[in-house]
Amino acid sequence: MALPAKQETVVETPLQQERPAHNEMLFYGMGFFGIILIWTMVGTFLTFYYTDVVGISAGVVGTLMLVARLLDGFTDVGMGALVDRTKSKYGKARPWILWLAIPFAVSGVLLFSVPELSTTGKIVYAYVTYFLLILMYTAISIPYKTLLGLMTQDQKGRTLVNVYTGVFTLLATILVMTLAQPIASSIGGNLGWTVVAFGIGVIIIVNCLLAFSKTKERVDIETTAQPKEKIPFKTEFKALLSNKYWVIITLYCVIAYTLNALLSGAGIFYAQYILGSAGYFSLIALTLFLPTIVGFFFVGRLIARFGKRNIAIFVTCVAAFGSVIKLIDPNNLSIFLIGNTVQGFALLPIITFLYAMINDTTEYGEWKSGFRTAGLVNSAASFGMKVGAGIGGALIGWLLAFGGYVGTLAEQSASAEMMILVLNIYLPLFLTILQLIFLWMYKLDKLYPTIVAEINERKALK
Repeated sequence: MALPAKQETVVETPLQQERPAHNEMLFYGMGFFGIILIWTMVGTFLTFYYTDVVGISAGVVGTLMLVARLLDGFTDVGMGALVDRTKSKYGKARPWILWLAIPFAVSGVLLFSVPELSTTGKIVYAYVTYFLLILMYTAISIPYKTLLGLMTQDQKGRTLVNVYTGVFTLLATILVMTLAQPIASSIGGNLGWTVVAFGIGVIIIVNCLLAFSKTKERVDIETTAQPKEKIPFKTEFKALLSNKYWVIITLYCVIAYTLNALLSGAGIFYAQYILGSAGYFSLIALTLFLPTIVGFFFVGRLIARFGKRNIAIFVTCVAAFGSVIKLIDPNNLSIFLIGNTVQGFALLPIITFLYAMINDTTEYGEWKSGFRTAGLVNSAASFGMKVGAGIGGALIGWLLAFGGYVGTLAEQSASAEMMILVLNIYLPLFLTILQLIFLWMYKLDKLYPTIVAEINERKALK
């Protein structure tokens, strides 16, 4: 008679439960600060750089944005599997930060250094360097996010690290969106953007090396993982598609990140051609993130009282009025900034608690199917986010091209200016309404306590 399989005993060592010190959390956040600097540069200014500085047509840029982001979504899953299989004296995730710091920084500089070539040559260079940046970003960001789970198993410790990461993410986003264009403009031309990218590259290298040297992997996955029955991928994927709240929140992710891409990437065209100066974009960027800056201090308590879904619905309703305010006088800077501030409320859920809503759907899926698909839930939702970002970037390029936009002209045609208004006012209003529809359908907050209780009861009976 065959002996029963030996079950591995999980022993939680003090090291695995140790909470990282605040200076370690600080260095972790600093490393992510460098990564977000270049990613914000790409999302905010790359379309403008290609069309107005390099001279590539808006339609070509739009297609590039979509193709590259789709590639980015697919590479996430592969990189995650690679990190899981990594074995080194530095751990699983940390070595990738060491290995990729310089290549990632160099890829960012190359991206904003398009040489004087023929039109075809510039397009080829743009495709090659953008794909390279995408691959380098995935190769360093996936291990960096994985490192969070390897630093500690203490829930409060992970929460505190997330707070540091959120603060540095917001800081990096605001700094790039407010300072990059003025610095590049003061230097002038292609060189200005290359200098800005080079400065960011130096910060990336220094901060990533500090994060590598000052953080520690405490959780040994090989010894703590519980043996479990392997579920076929086909079964997991079928269960995922039957998880209605995952479907709803993923569609919300696509819409939210499309909107985020429009608000971040189309604003500089509005500043340049509708308001009269690209220099106004710094103010546009700052006002867009004001609600999130203020919200950081209150969102935790508000969620505890009203729930994530209800807070998301409320701030999205508020954000819808931003476009309405802008329509009062689209050419007035003060009115536009007021509307932009109101519109910024739509970003609050994205930055502060969207991942929590995504992960809540894991329990709903387990409740329905009997097994968890946490990794699949997050990687698939991440793919939805990147599809949304790709659609947003593509829409900027395609609609500008449809309106006859030519980046090398000092003044644009009436049809091109109309497309800039569509990208900054009309389309965001439409997307905000779609967000509200999906949030209204997401009713998991009320069901969640009961679902968790039933899952625990099932486990107790086994």
